[in-house]
Amino acid sequence: QVQLVESGGGSVQTGGSLRLSCAASGDTSSSYCMGWFRQAPGKEREGVAAIYTGGGSTYYADSVKDRFTLSLDNAKNTLYLQMNSLKPEDTAMYYCAASRGSCFGSVNGPLRRPRATGQGTQVTVSS
Repeated sequence: QVQLVESGGGSVQTGGSLRLSCAASGDTSSSYCMGWFRQAPGKEREGVAAIYTGGGSTYYADSVKDRFTLSLDNAKNTLYLQMNSLKPEDTAMYYCAASRGSCFGSVNGPLRRPRATGQGTQVTVSS
């Protein structure tokens, strides 16, 4: 499996931007469905974005489409989530996750067990 370390969270005002990074180490030679999910207090976990590291489509939750962009730097084994036009409802702990194999067309693909998950990074958007 891989080990994942997130960075880049913080506090911004509505309309601001942040970029999250997820550095992978360990078994990076395999292909994974890799992505981000978030969880806010009292709310259900939500898959945000996902990509198959072996090449293919990127998947987004409807709530973040056209605002968030997922990208992968294979040379650095790092996944990025560029978040623009942030809203207070984007406030949550963001986690990077990876599950071996395809995403099977789902933004929740990285949550498939067994999976690797990072420690999380807090994003806070104030109005």
